[in-house]
Amino acid sequence: MSELSQFFPMGMQHYAIGGVLIGLGVGLLYLLTGLVGGASSVFSSTWSFFSRLSFFQQATHVDSRGWRLVYTVGLVIGAALWLLLSGSNAVVTNVPTWQLAVGGFIAGFGARLGNGCTSGHGICGIASLNGLSLVAVLVFLSTAMLVANLVGMFAGGAV
Repeated sequence: MSELSQFFPMGMQHYAIGGVLIGLGVGLLYLLTGLVGGASSVFSSTWSFFSRLSFFQQATHVDSRGWRLVYTVGLVIGAALWLLLSGSNAVVTNVPTWQLAVGGFIAGFGARLGNGCTSGHGICGIASLNGLSLVAVLVFLSTAMLVANLVGMFAGGAV
């Protein structure tokens, strides 16, 4: 167990509780409504309110934008409640804003290219035994580990 503590210095219980709550949330969403609770589609469906470009006006974006917006607001409120009720401080990073923006753009582009994000494929897709989702998650995780190690090597420290 001591070897795991180097990766989880604040313990693992809050990660396990969070994982169970996320699983219950997306499971209930699917069981009660038949909707898949991935997060990357929120971007396109939200832009359908503002942009008249044909991509954003597809029925899949326009028809789902209401519930996806509520879903996303719920994610933000859940995080805010956690911070408020746990007495925890928000995680702060020293990464410059421009690097966060570039990383967000790359991640968003990859999510669209991969027809979904880690939450959609990893939580919902794998749970529904979708083979393509398993492949997507393996690609996501492999790429993330490779990039983290490369950044660590070039930044002069281990990640």
